[in-house]
Amino acid sequence: MNPLESQLDYAFGDTLPLPGQLHEVAPDVYWLRMGLPFALDHINLWLLRDRDASGDGWTIIDCGISNDATRASWESVFATGLDGAPVKRVIVTHCHPDHVGLADWLCKRWQAPLWMTTGEYGFARMMSASLPGVDGTAMLPHFQHHGLRDPAILEQLQARRSYYPTLVPAVPQAYRRMQDRQVFRIGAHEWRMITGFGHSPEHAALYCADLKLLISGDMVLPRISTNVSVFAVEPEANPVQQYLDSLQKFSDLPDDTLVLPAHGKPFRGMHIRIGQLTDHHRDRLQEVVAACGSAQSAADIVPVMFRRPLDAHQMTFALGEALAHLHKLWFDGVLIRKVDENGNVRFQAA
Repeated sequence: MNPLESQLDYAFGDTLPLPGQLHEVAPDVYWLRMGLPFALDHINLWLLRDRDASGDGWTIIDCGISNDATRASWESVFATGLDGAPVKRVIVTHCHPDHVGLADWLCKRWQAPLWMTTGEYGFARMMSASLPGVDGTAMLPHFQHHGLRDPAILEQLQARRSYYPTLVPAVPQAYRRMQDRQVFRIGAHEWRMITGFGHSPEHAALYCADLKLLISGDMVLPRISTNVSVFAVEPEANPVQQYLDSLQKFSDLPDDTLVLPAHGKPFRGMHIRIGQLTDHHRDRLQEVVAACGSAQSAADIVPVMFRRPLDAHQMTFALGEALAHLHKLWFDGVLIRKVDENGNVRFQAA
């Protein structure tokens, strides 16, 4: 365990649910863990018992990617873990494939409504449909303008053009909108919506004051910092600033809140972790400023921020994140941004 992790209290120690197994973390709140075929090899999903006047039921929070292994894990849960009660709704925190991938399958299987924020639902629909600007064809020129030249990486990225639709083949054609500060009841408890920005368009986290419980999605993770990237569809975005601002929206929650993250283990010490994440980005920004004594592209900054070999999948996030840190410094007036006649972009200390 690294020194930062040791400052957190992992509520269940090294306990991890097996695939298809439910682990109760609070009254009527259950933890599921399903595999991912990436370096980040798992996602945590949540099942909440949802009793109301219509009878017993369940709310699912996040879905996993669309593949046979994840569907099989869900079928195991349905066969042994629901006590014969139906799924009443599917809540998705944000539009990334590991969270929304099986939403359409789950909603159809249970005739249950999808709940999302409008920003996340709209992006999921656009990316699943491979609309120009958000599809793989937009990614290559965007990253090339920011200095990516490695032919092997470019070839692999070219092959990833159908990445999102493969993992999210469909998104439900209708949804119920969730909004910031909205309060709604799931079973015996009320939950408050907290939106976050920077990692995705309008991320939804859910807080229950009765249980002192935060389902944080990807906004607050215990071991890794969530990715904040600039992508082709919003080429002048400032996601690092948006993310840092969003972290402050959790500042009114009790410090002994149990955080249920999408990756890693449930923990207490949220305010410590928010401080660690803020320090992490501050340190990365200082590294980037130091490297920009001469003009640098985002690709030049990648090895400054990421000192390990990266595959094509990791490179998309690393390059997007390097650009995001450059953009914050540009918006803050610390760096100037230069675009040449071919559209190539570099940054240098002001």
